[in-house]
Amino acid sequence: MASHIVGYPRMGPKRELKFALESFWDGKSSAEDLEKVAADLRSSIWKQMSDVGIKYIPSNTFSYYDQVLDTTAMLGAVPPRYNWTGGEIGFSTYFSMARGNASVPAMEMTKWFDTNYHFIVPELGPDVKFSYASHKAVNEYKEAKALGIDTVPVLVGPVTYLLLSKPAKGVEKNFPIISLLDKILPIYKEVIAELKAAGATWIQFDEPTLVKDLDSHDLEAFMKAYSELKTSWSGVNVLIQTYFADVPEAAFKTLTSLPGVAGYGFDLVRGVQTLNLIRTEFPLGMHLFAGVVDGRNIWANDLEASLKTLQSLEAIVGKDKLVVSTSSSLLHTAVDLVNEPKLDKEIKSWLAFAAQKVVEVNALAKGLTGEKDAEFFSANAAAQASRKSSPRVNNEAVQKAASALKGSDHRRATNVSARLDAQQKKLNLPILPTTTIGSFPQTVELRRVRREYKAKKITEEEYVKSIKEEISKVVKLQEELDIDVLVHGEPERNDMVEYFGEQLSGFAFTANGWVQSYGSRCVKPPIIYGDVSRPNPMTVFWSSAAQSMTKRPMKGMLTGPVTILNWSFVRNDQPRFETCYQIALAIKDEVEDLEKAGVTVIQIDEAALREGLPLRKSEHAFYLDWAVHSFRITNCGVEDTTQIHTHMCYSNFNDIIHSIIDMDADVITIENSRSDEKLLSVFREGVKYGAGIGPGVYDIHSPRIPSTEEIADRVNKMLAVLETNILWVNPDCGLKTRKYHEVKPALENMVSAAKLLRTQLASAK
Repeated sequence: MASHIVGYPRMGPKRELKFALESFWDGKSSAEDLEKVAADLRSSIWKQMSDVGIKYIPSNTFSYYDQVLDTTAMLGAVPPRYNWTGGEIGFSTYFSMARGNASVPAMEMTKWFDTNYHFIVPELGPDVKFSYASHKAVNEYKEAKALGIDTVPVLVGPVTYLLLSKPAKGVEKNFPIISLLDKILPIYKEVIAELKAAGATWIQFDEPTLVKDLDSHDLEAFMKAYSELKTSWSGVNVLIQTYFADVPEAAFKTLTSLPGVAGYGFDLVRGVQTLNLIRTEFPLGMHLFAGVVDGRNIWANDLEASLKTLQSLEAIVGKDKLVVSTSSSLLHTAVDLVNEPKLDKEIKSWLAFAAQKVVEVNALAKGLTGEKDAEFFSANAAAQASRKSSPRVNNEAVQKAASALKGSDHRRATNVSARLDAQQKKLNLPILPTTTIGSFPQTVELRRVRREYKAKKITEEEYVKSIKEEISKVVKLQEELDIDVLVHGEPERNDMVEYFGEQLSGFAFTANGWVQSYGSRCVKPPIIYGDVSRPNPMTVFWSSAAQSMTKRPMKGMLTGPVTILNWSFVRNDQPRFETCYQIALAIKDEVEDLEKAGVTVIQIDEAALREGLPLRKSEHAFYLDWAVHSFRITNCGVEDTTQIHTHMCYSNFNDIIHSIIDMDADVITIENSRSDEKLLSVFREGVKYGAGIGPGVYDIHSPRIPSTEEIADRVNKMLAVLETNILWVNPDCGLKTRKYHEVKPALENMVSAAKLLRTQLASAK
């Protein structure tokens, strides 16, 4: 029985790629150094899968930044502002597209489906001259072959690529990007021809958009694309891979009718309804790549349950046509449990990271052929039973409190307009008030202090002194810059979710459970294994200390329940909304303690609310109802004079704007600059927003420093669609990943722009 892995994490077990990239970007190492680290990582991943016994090993799933950007490079679809003159695309152009440079901004970045991974959005139009400009897929296939490993090259499919693209600047917004299919297929044909010539026997096309709500025109594009490509792949087996959800019936019929395709890959973890379609409509003689091992969570597979599912599928498609696979790329899970020696043994027995999932896939494939590893299956069954019965998982008091929430919608008693009036009397802010999103640069020294405190190399007294000094520095800087509402900079926090999870019950933590978010940025999601509660206040000490250092308002900074949920590895033994309500109650306790401590502005970040939105419209309303409700639970008990802020990161917000309004926050700060001010279009189209709003005025993910004039121009565009008295001026996101030499001038220019516009508005009266 054959086995297959859809894709694998790229960063390395100890984030080797992250450090190599950042060293290269900082000019501390050469391109050759970076390439060497990358080649070593690829080699170790391929060898690891080969040694385990995986038959279909993926190549070209490695990336220096993002697989969609790699496809943009392959197609030579470089926006003109990067001054690319042709030829093979090198690091300079590639990283300029990803990160921007001193003179031009980066391309837009947004969430990859409903994950916390971000991709670089292609910018396309009728005048783009496509050309075969990156031979990465072929080179990596040859690289593996030279090691004696035959791989399955993976390409982002042509239809998914176009459906994820946006019209370039200056192109009509309703330009049908799918009409460019005829222009990109010749390049795909060249790639297929080169892979075939190099000896590839299988090619995997990732077409995850097939799980979304597609119209007949989009489905026709799949038929057109693969009918055309079929002419070039004679002698090569083609796998069309889907993931992240069920494939709807119409899409399933289109997919299984594509000519010349040898196999189809399905997510059978999140796509349980797809099983019914396979049982009744799967075409005879085709390979079924059955994704029964979860690529997006860290729980050990229930091997006996999966084996039963596979046996039922084997009866439908035949023994020689069934391939055991992961539900999606393992990119979305941590790398290897071997690197977690300090993790609690019982909890560890419940888990499987990417390396362990590879072993699970192989064990299931062998189990199907009668070579079942009895010891491995027995240990797995014992771990499953232990998790179900463990007293650490269940807390009756928490379950009772969460259950009692269902009788109310938890709205604040007064409407937002009256609350803003009461808050303004207390805060006395100017028009176009300035603020930042929360974090300030995390210096090497700061990380050292936190690391040494965790390792017990310095005392608590020394740690508190160091952190207070850092907060004082950040407060002083903001006062010097004349920012209106301050933040303490979050020097005590490693990560906006992990920091809270470490202080909540029901959470476990890893030392090296890193997952790529974008580029070199990795996050270490907590593991929610049990019922959640807050034993003690989490942020009150630091927020009170920061407020005592200034007369200006100081924001209390919290991460919201939906973001904690969506940025964690969540228990899979109860509905997600039940876990979210438990977290909301814990955050509610914290909000009320901050208010009692005299903190009058409290920000509850819901950066990840949009990314949890199901991929199908029919499931949106239910998710948004409980997600928005969870946010309202956190702050329903505060006074009218306490100003509640929230913040949202990179995502497409326009389709959920009414749910954002329904959150009933007093002020929302929201990403805007990198998405070409797409957010503003919703207000141009007549949506009325009465609360405070701060669409980001500059992109913090790029090292580029915007000028005062550029920021003022952005704010003027906002003033064209938003009332002066509700508009805030702030960056897109937190400043944690930037350096102080970038942050100071950028914030200086931001405040200058706000002051310039205040003067202009005053003289216009």
